[in-house]
Parts: sequence; C-alpha cells; structure tokens
Amino acid sequence: MSSSAAAHGQRAHGVRLEWGPTGAAAIADGADVAVVVDVLSFTTTLTVAVERGLVVHPFLWRDERATAHAEELGAVLAVGRFEQRTAAPGATVSLSPAAMAEVVAGGDLERVVLPSPNGSAISFGLRDAGVEVVGACLRNATAVGHWLAPRVADGAVVAVVPAGERWPDGTLRPAAEDLWGAGAVVDALVLAGVAVPGGISPEAQLARDAFLAVRDRLPERLLGCAGGQELAAVDFAADVAIAAQLDVSAVVPVLGDDGFRDAR
Repeated sequence: MSSSAAAHGQRAHGVRLEWGPTGAAAIADGADVAVVVDVLSFTTTLTVAVERGLVVHPFLWRDERATAHAEELGAVLAVGRFEQRTAAPGATVSLSPAAMAEVVAGGDLERVVLPSPNGSAISFGLRDAGVEVVGACLRNATAVGHWLAPRVADGAVVAVVPAGERWPDGTLRPAAEDLWGAGAVVDALVLAGVAVPGGISPEAQLARDAFLAVRDRLPERLLGCAGGQELAAVDFAADVAIAAQLDVSAVVPVLGDDGFRDAR
C-alpha cells in the first residue's frame, strides 16, 4: 500500500470519515463497520421505516430492475417524492420521510425496497466490500453511537460516510446536512467515553465540530441549507422537519442479507 493511499484512507485512525462512494471505498479497507449518513433523505426515511416495523431493502435504481427485485422479495417498491403526488390513494410508501411516517406495517406490507442513488448505492458498495453497514441520521445519531461504542472498545474500526448529493454533471456535491448528521454520530461516540485505537481522524473531528456548531439550531439550519431550501421550495418542508429531529429514535438499522433491520 502506498503512503498516499494510507493517508487518504485515514488508516492510522480508528474512526474515519470520507464522502460519497469513492470516499467510502477509500476508508473501507480495514474497517469493520461503516456508518452511512444521507439525511435528506435515504437514511432518515430508512430510520422512520424501521421505526414503523418495516424491513428495508436498499436498491441502486428505481426502474424495471427495482420492480423485479421487489416482486422477488414480496416487497413494496417505494415511489419517489413527486411520484407520490400522483400515486393511487393509500400508496404512501415513498422516499419521503413524512410519507413513510404515515405507513402502517402489517398484512402485505412488511418489506420495502427503497431505491436511492446516494445512500443506498453506498450501502450496497460497502456491504459488497465485506463491511457491516449501519444507517444513521440526526434522528438516531446517539443510538448509533451507543451501539458502536462497545465495538470500538473491542477494537473495531469505524468508517463514517456522509453520502452527499450530485451536481447535474454527476460529480459529488458535499451536503451540509450529511456533514452534520455524520458529526452527530461521531459526537455520540465520543460522549460514550470509549478509547478509540488510533483516535478520531481530523476529517471525522471536523464533522463533529460542524455538528456542535449547529446542534441547538438544527431545524433552522437544516431548512436554511441548500438541500433544505430545495425541498421546501417544492412543498416538502415536512421532510426537512422530520430529518431535523435530533435523537428521537432508538433504532439502529443494520444491513444484513435480508435487508436493513433494527440491530436491537
């Protein structure tokens, strides 16, 4: 391994942080657990769905492949936010956290396929790399930090991956909301008081510092950041409000062979 790869992979540190799919691949080598953070909205919607008792299957695309995958699993394929507006009455399973909060699990609705080009795609890539994948957001940051603490105490290496968004040309756009969500998880782990072998990387500490700077103003800041403004402008401010709720959930969604389930 070159010294450059070791440096950019933050190999010296027990808690690492890097952005998007490429960053995830860079810091996953040697990591035991990866925490994927996509606040607006994959991991927030995921957390809400697991709170509702649903098993969530991530998927990279929402096309005929996702439809076939959902049929194979006996799952409901979530629609996109805008598709939700024209869906049949009762078809409220979507990528919108607010819509997901209205879903009642049971009967024919036990599993959901939740496509996402960011958080879902990163989760797939990390799982294929042999890393245990956890979904985190502001809603369950402390729960995830507490779940990580004994593992870190036993020597586990943690890779925290804020998903970010995409510019129209496909390049990564780091997103403030994902930086804050990632920082909230790092902060919870620090407050748990465990010794981190190799310490926390400067990149992970930067995320923590950013979160602490806005912790007491999360609803305002989340609505004011670019991602929040974008959703509010198309009448999805309720999604932003749900995403801004700090530590209201105790679920820890862990991705296994049978989808995301609560680790508890």
